[in-house]
Amino acid sequence: MSVDLDQTPRSVLVREKSSFLDHKNRISSQVEQFHFNYKVSVLLPECSSTPSHLDTVLNSFSSFYLINQLPIYELLDKDFLETAVYQGSVYGLSYRSRIDEDNCVALMPNGRLSLSLDKDSFELLGVEGKPSRFNHRTKSRYVVSVDLTDSSMAPGGRGYQRLLTGLRSRLQLNTDFLLSHHPGETSHHHPGGGASLQALLSRYDWSEHRPEVSSHTLTDLSCPAPRSCDPHSFLEWIGAVDGHINCENSSSSFLSSLVCPEPKTTLSRAVSVSVCGLLLPQDVHHLIQQIRCYLEQPQLESWASLTVHGFVDSPVTWGGNEHGVMRGGENFYSLLMFHDHTYQLHLATGAHDTCPP
Repeated sequence: MSVDLDQTPRSVLVREKSSFLDHKNRISSQVEQFHFNYKVSVLLPECSSTPSHLDTVLNSFSSFYLINQLPIYELLDKDFLETAVYQGSVYGLSYRSRIDEDNCVALMPNGRLSLSLDKDSFELLGVEGKPSRFNHRTKSRYVVSVDLTDSSMAPGGRGYQRLLTGLRSRLQLNTDFLLSHHPGETSHHHPGGGASLQALLSRYDWSEHRPEVSSHTLTDLSCPAPRSCDPHSFLEWIGAVDGHINCENSSSSFLSSLVCPEPKTTLSRAVSVSVCGLLLPQDVHHLIQQIRCYLEQPQLESWASLTVHGFVDSPVTWGGNEHGVMRGGENFYSLLMFHDHTYQLHLATGAHDTCPP
């Protein structure tokens, strides 16, 4: 076999304990830096159904657009730059492309365009870049990162024209593309949300999508002690619950050998709810605030967990750092919140990522 299956791939887990009441806590910063969220999962112990105000928040996540075979040079369109990119908070990501084999593209909310290209495509593009930090023995993959808001990339300038010519005439890179815009305050001259994207959308085949919400009620759930449990074991348990994997490990079961970490208790009921799509950090942050409000209410259990998964094939992860795939491609964070406003934050990546901030 080409892969030694008895060797566990390297992974990185960063753990932070703090309080929401500490003005130096980094929750907002960490949420904002994690640009491309694919799935958010919430676990509420001793709860039979999703509370109405949380259900409203989950169903009000921003919609997003899927553009079929978008020529990437369109992201340099002058009107698109002025009405969307320069206003901030545009999120764009290539879709159905594989980071270890295909060319992948990300447009970040700060206006930075990141291209992860194979060697042939990089040479065709003819724009300055650097070898991927995750190349093995040969330089087979390159990364091009351009700040579209920089004065050197102003429409008509040399840098702008060189990139535009490379994408339009030489590389001719087309890809299915996910796109969303959350500009915050808007004005008459700079419409927000979908309105700022309409000129671009009108030229191509596109569809609008709402994030998909699903929930699952659990009964008699074995649960570890959230404050004292080993972080790796707790995250493994959270993943098992989200994946509907039984951790009872009966001798007759050959599907899973996972067991709930000790010491453990039994929850009579719990709700696991998730939302999937191109999910914006602003919506995730709002959900966190509403879960905090939920925890302030008197109840049997005094904690809740929220896990956010990034796109496996995104070319970037936290803060625009390069992301890659070898065996897993995982990049996620998990937030364990308690009624006394303390929290435990776990940031996790696989072998082809830089250490989370």
